[in-house]
Amino acid sequence: MDTPPVTEQDPGPRRYGRRLFLATVVGGVSSLYWGKAAWDHVTGVVSPVAEAIAPIIPSSGWRIYTISGSMPTFDRATWRLKIGGLVDQPLSLTYDELRALPRVEQVSTFHCVTGWTVNNVHWGGVRMHDVLAAARPQDAGHALQFVSMEVPYVDYLTLGQASMHDVMLAYEMDGKPLKQEHGAPVRLVIPEMYGYKNVKWLQEIQVVPESIDGYWENLGYDRDAWVGRSNGYSS
Repeated sequence: MDTPPVTEQDPGPRRYGRRLFLATVVGGVSSLYWGKAAWDHVTGVVSPVAEAIAPIIPSSGWRIYTISGSMPTFDRATWRLKIGGLVDQPLSLTYDELRALPRVEQVSTFHCVTGWTVNNVHWGGVRMHDVLAAARPQDAGHALQFVSMEVPYVDYLTLGQASMHDVMLAYEMDGKPLKQEHGAPVRLVIPEMYGYKNVKWLQEIQVVPESIDGYWENLGYDRDAWVGRSNGYSS
């Protein structure tokens, strides 16, 4: 998940959607209720706008959200993916160096906790162990922190979760480089978890002692966002 759909062309619905979401959290509504019913109201308000501005909000089943009101931009010449924390060898990978790692492809379904799904998404990218190998995580490291260029968006996975067979860092979607709205240059993809764990616009991965709450978990969502088993919409 990201947050309510926003674009510079749509300031009114953006503010309304964010206020409604925060009011729902503060109001103490159960996580199951605001994960489905309250978000149904938000997306119902803004989705016609999203469809009307297809160059920014694709109409092929996706709803593009941000927490900041704008989407980070990617400069191939200056962007780096930093690997640090509890590692023996901190790394700073260029975009070309990331793409030079062993490439994998997969087709999977993307589930948003707000209730919508996109089937048969074709991803291209790299597995986590190939990204971490040269950094050599230390024994004290049991989890990963994923830091987005969209401040202050961060989230966490245990090393076990990050090692699942279909978890990847994706730099391509449907045969093309990731577009800005889908998290260019690289995003986390975890098909078994809702979209808010699939951090976009990645710029840093830190090896840390344990998994803790990320941005959306601090607002009430489950730390382990298993599709169909965590709070929110179950399809």
